[in-house]
Amino acid sequence: MKTTERSTLIKGSIAIAISAVLWGVDGVVLTPQLYNLDVGYVVFILHAFPFLLMHLFFARQYRFIKKMPRQDVVTFLLISLLGGSIGTLAIVKALFLLNFNHLSVVVLLQKLQPVFAILLARTLLGEQLKQRFVLWASLAIFAGYFLTFGWALPDFNADKNTIYAALLALLAAFSFGSSTVLSKKILGNYSFITSTFYRYGFTTLIMLLYMVVFGNFGQFQQTTPTNWLFIIIIGLTTGSGAIFLYYYGLRKVKAIMATISELMFPLSAVIFDYLINGSVLSLVQWIAAALMLFSIFRLNAEPEKVS
Repeated sequence: MKTTERSTLIKGSIAIAISAVLWGVDGVVLTPQLYNLDVGYVVFILHAFPFLLMHLFFARQYRFIKKMPRQDVVTFLLISLLGGSIGTLAIVKALFLLNFNHLSVVVLLQKLQPVFAILLARTLLGEQLKQRFVLWASLAIFAGYFLTFGWALPDFNADKNTIYAALLALLAAFSFGSSTVLSKKILGNYSFITSTFYRYGFTTLIMLLYMVVFGNFGQFQQTTPTNWLFIIIIGLTTGSGAIFLYYYGLRKVKAIMATISELMFPLSAVIFDYLINGSVLSLVQWIAAALMLFSIFRLNAEPEKVS
């Protein structure tokens, strides 16, 4: 490998790793501080605020909309609907449901997104899934169950919020996985700056419609100075900042390198969940988490064999 290629891979991997750590901080430390607000409003403001700031530096990105093919507009809309709106709504709601208990479980379950990403990619391409994919995907989902509940059977009364949070985390995994497939496709046509700008722009429009439909504008009055502080921090760092870094890195590395770098997300979430909230996974949860992440690694390490 040439020095230039190696340098490009290192830069891309580091960028993705940093963005993954930022998401870990966001999921455990920052976003839970907005628990007193409506979930839809939180998702709207966390996209609208950074998008307004982007106009100070990237207003010229609007020039692309005039000549953007309809297919690209649809792709950006789907990325924003799945990754920006549905996925974020699901993961934020899941975090709020747990009341700061075992937030790392939700984050780890979200890492099932490569299963859905590969499944969607194969579906869109019309290719058949072979046994190796079914094996590793099944093991990842199986491990996800034990990560959530351990050895115990779920109690649908006592564990109601845990079950809802787990299901929402899976919905987020599907949405983010689908968004990743579409983002990888669109990054072949646009820079990481343009892609981030339109992702946040379209998501803001979608969530504005959500706000109009559900009449949540009264939430502005309920937003405390502390809430605004965290909204600003998230908007500048773990929100748009992390997406910029992720898209920058995604253009420079292959899927397998991106997947390895993204493992910093659940790792950092587990560490921060322990340091901030004192949450510790049980032995069976640790084993299940390791099995799930290993299965996801295998799915990405040998795509030509599992697809």
